[in-house]
Amino acid sequence: MHPNPIFHTETPDRDIAFARERAFGVLAVNGEEGPMMSHIPFLIDEQGAQLDLHLVRSNPIARALKAPMQAKIAVSGADGYISPDWYEVQDQVPTWNYVAVHITGTLEMLPHDQMRDMLDRQSKHFEDQLLPKTPWKTDKMTPDVLDKMMRQIVPCRMTIEAVDGTWKLNQNKPDEVRLRASDYVDAYGIGQETRILAALMRGA
Repeated sequence: MHPNPIFHTETPDRDIAFARERAFGVLAVNGEEGPMMSHIPFLIDEQGAQLDLHLVRSNPIARALKAPMQAKIAVSGADGYISPDWYEVQDQVPTWNYVAVHITGTLEMLPHDQMRDMLDRQSKHFEDQLLPKTPWKTDKMTPDVLDKMMRQIVPCRMTIEAVDGTWKLNQNKPDEVRLRASDYVDAYGIGQETRILAALMRGA
């Protein structure tokens, strides 16, 4: 998290809403041999109290999860390089604007009989975003094949204990300077997410 408090003014509700919409992040835990990380999709409940995910059974985190353990998930959003020329004021330096939310909590493995329900909920969440496409559902699979694949993954749940967000969008600049930079990000920014970043900067 960036240390400047001006980039930490969003509410926990907005941080959670951002993470819920993004629904993908980096899960990190401390194992016996050091830090372990895994890129995972997830679901956050309506209350922002629990986060559900699944891991491949052979994942080192899944193998280490013999008892509940502390974990963190880093969720990244739009980001991009900011050229000092775009401010059109003197004595500026390059920077990187971004949105990131860190979710901290206790991770535990759930009984395996909850895997089908979690898989159905996760696929529905993402398939609904593809409408009017006919949603994919697990009942489209051959039962034996589905059972074999589900034996290779394990359901997990994080009880959310803390949420921290950084929305670094040039709030430390005067409004006219920030808005001017956002126009340049929109026009010349590097990467596919720069238009999203420009819109966030305008609303900061």
